[in-house]
Amino acid sequence: MVRAHQQHLGLSEPMARALASRQIGAGQGETYLNPTLKALFPDPSSFLGMDRAAEILVDAAERSRPTVVFADYDVDGASSAAQLVRWFRALGRDLPIYVPDRIAEGYGPSPAAFRRLRDQGAELVITVDCGAAAVDAIACAAEIGLEVVVIDHHLMREEAPACAALVNPNHPDCASGQGVLAAAGVTFVLLAALNREARRRGLFEGRAEPDIREWLDLAAMGAICDVTQLVGFNRALAAQGLKVMSNWRNAGLKALLDVAKAQGPASAYHVGFILGPRINAGGRIGRSDLGASLLSTDDPEEAAALAEELDALNHARKEVEREVLEAAVHAIEAESNQPDAPVIVVSGDGWHPGVIGIVAGRLREKYRKPVIVVGVDRAANVGKGSGRSQPGVNLGLAVQAAFGEGLLLAGGGHAMAAGLTVRPDALPDLRAFLAERCAEEQTLAAANDMLEVDVLLTPRSATRALRTEFERLAPFGPGNPEPTFALADVRFEQPMALRGGHVRGTLTDASGGRLKAIAWRAQETVMGERLLASGGALHVAGRLKFDDWNGRESVQFEIEDVADPRMR
Repeated sequence: MVRAHQQHLGLSEPMARALASRQIGAGQGETYLNPTLKALFPDPSSFLGMDRAAEILVDAAERSRPTVVFADYDVDGASSAAQLVRWFRALGRDLPIYVPDRIAEGYGPSPAAFRRLRDQGAELVITVDCGAAAVDAIACAAEIGLEVVVIDHHLMREEAPACAALVNPNHPDCASGQGVLAAAGVTFVLLAALNREARRRGLFEGRAEPDIREWLDLAAMGAICDVTQLVGFNRALAAQGLKVMSNWRNAGLKALLDVAKAQGPASAYHVGFILGPRINAGGRIGRSDLGASLLSTDDPEEAAALAEELDALNHARKEVEREVLEAAVHAIEAESNQPDAPVIVVSGDGWHPGVIGIVAGRLREKYRKPVIVVGVDRAANVGKGSGRSQPGVNLGLAVQAAFGEGLLLAGGGHAMAAGLTVRPDALPDLRAFLAERCAEEQTLAAANDMLEVDVLLTPRSATRALRTEFERLAPFGPGNPEPTFALADVRFEQPMALRGGHVRGTLTDASGGRLKAIAWRAQETVMGERLLASGGALHVAGRLKFDDWNGRESVQFEIEDVADPRMR
C-alpha cells in the first residue's frame, strides 16, 4: 500500500506510510487528501425525518410563520443556529434565537422555556444541538400548541420525543451512516434540503438561491469544537469549511480573530484554541446567547462589541477553571481509590457548572481515563456534572444506563462526552455503577492507550519541508490524528524549566544533528523529570510543528512521550 500511494499520488515514503497507517486504500488517497463536498455529500433524504423537516421549515419561511431557533449554549449550538438564521435571512425572514441560561435553566428544552416562547407568539420552534432526549418538554409543547422540529446528533434513548420532525443521524432508525456529524454538520445538510424544497416550490424565481457554501465555516466550527470524528463527509466539511473561514467574511469570526490578535489562514488550531473557547465563554460564565448572536450578525460594530465581551469572559473563565481544577485534583488524590477507578467521579460544592466540562477534559488528560466532574448546589440539593471519555469507552451510553437505573435526574451525551444531573447523596452509587459498567471497556482502552508512530526521524531529517508535506493530511482531530514522529537514541541537552511548567531543550544525535524541542506542562510529570535530568540517550515521540516566531520559519518538536532505550 505504501508503494501504491507513492506511485499514484507522488508522495514521499514517510507521507505514503502515514496514509497507509490510516487504513486508506490505494483508490482512496486522492479523496482523502482532497476531501470535497461533491465527492462526499450525502443525500439529505437518507436522514430520517429530513424531508419532513424541510417541508415544515420552508412552509414557515414561505408563510412568515412565527418561528424561533432554540440552541444549545456551546459552539455547536451557536454555529447551528447561525446557519439557520442566515438561511431564513436570505429569504427575507427573521429567525430569533433562544438560548437557555446554563445555570438558571440548564441544558436543552424545558416546559417553562416552551411556554415562554408560546406566550411570546411563537408557533414553531427548531431545536439545534439539543431536543432528541427532551421527551417531557416536547410533550408539553404539543399540549400548548407549539410545533417543534428537532435537529440533533446526541445519542438517544429508546423513547423518541413526539415532535413534528426529528433529524438525528444517531437515531436508531436513521440509515444515513453519518453518526459522526456534529449538529452543525446535520444543520448544513438540512440547508441543502431546504434549498431543494424551496427550489421545488419555485421560491427562488426572481431571487438568488442561497449559496450554502458561504456558511461552511460555521459547519466546520461545530465539527472541530465538538471533537467529532473527522472522517468521510465530516472531514470534507471541516476541510472545506476552513478554506471558507480563511476569507474571514463572517463578521463575528473576524472580530474574534482581531480581539485575540491572531492572524493567518484558518486552521483547526484557530477554531479549537482561539475562536471556540471565546464563543463558549458566553454560555459558560456569561450571557448564553452571545456566541450565537456573534456568529449570526453581519454588523461589524456589533460583532466587535460582542467579541470584546466574549474575550473578557474568556479571561474570567480561565481563572475560575484554574480554581476548580486545583480543587478537583486535590479531591481525587485525597481519595486513595479514585485514581485507580475505571471512571473517576469527583464533586465539589459550588464548582461553576460552566467550567466543569473543561476541567473534566484536563483531568482525563492527566489520569488517562474517563472523568466526570460534578458541581454541587447544596441549597438546591442537586449536582450538575460533565464528563469526558477516552477512545474505547462510550461514556454517553454509560450515563444513559445510569439514568435508566434511576441514579440520575437527567443525563445523556455521546461516546466522548456526557452531561448529567444528580442528587448529591446518589454520587457514591453512581460512582460504583459506572466503575462496574465501564470496567471492561476501560481495561481494553488502557491497553490500547498508546502513541502510534507514523515516521521515524532524525534531528537532521525533521525539516520544514517534511512538516509542510504532512500538512496535506490536515485538518487533524479524532479519526485523523496529527502525525506522530519518533526519534531514537537522542539526547535532551540544555534542559530548562519554563514558566507554566513547560520544559524546553534541544534534541541531538551522534551525527551532530540538532532539533529544538519542548514538552508542554511536563515539569511535574515523570516525563518532565526525566528530561530535566539530562541523562543518557532517549527515544522520544511527539509532533513536529512549525516555529514561525519572529519570522524564523523553522520547526520544533513537541515531546509527548519518552522511553529509555535500555528498557525492552
